[in-house]
Amino acid sequence: MARWQRLSKRKISGGRYHLYRKKKLRELGGYPAETKIAEYDKRKEQRIRGGSLKYRLIFAHYANVYDPKSGVSKRVEIIDLEHNPASRDFTRRRIVTKGAIIKTELGLARVTSRPGQHGIVNAVLIKEEEQKRKK
Repeated sequence: MARWQRLSKRKISGGRYHLYRKKKLRELGGYPAETKIAEYDKRKEQRIRGGSLKYRLIFAHYANVYDPKSGVSKRVEIIDLEHNPASRDFTRRRIVTKGAIIKTELGLARVTSRPGQHGIVNAVLIKEEEQKRKK
């Protein structure tokens, strides 16, 4: 069944929106990539509307981590997923999305890219004060 990206069927007041036309192909949405942590990287190439390509990251093993103190970014291994504020279920299933806290060789880092949309994991190291606040 197709995923349709339109407004909900209900208004804020609880009233119902009445459809004035049928669904359009341009409004067709895709399923989420749900990037998981694994022992290797796996990307999937997908053609999108307009003929362009979008790279979905299915499995992630490496991340580009930026250190704000030194101003240097390094490609490091992802050890584990610490926390995902998007969903408790994502934390349990080790799914990486934007805003997730990952454990790397350099320390804890917050994901700044959208792996399911960009096909890569970019992250920024978290300061120790922020680490204490998150727990």
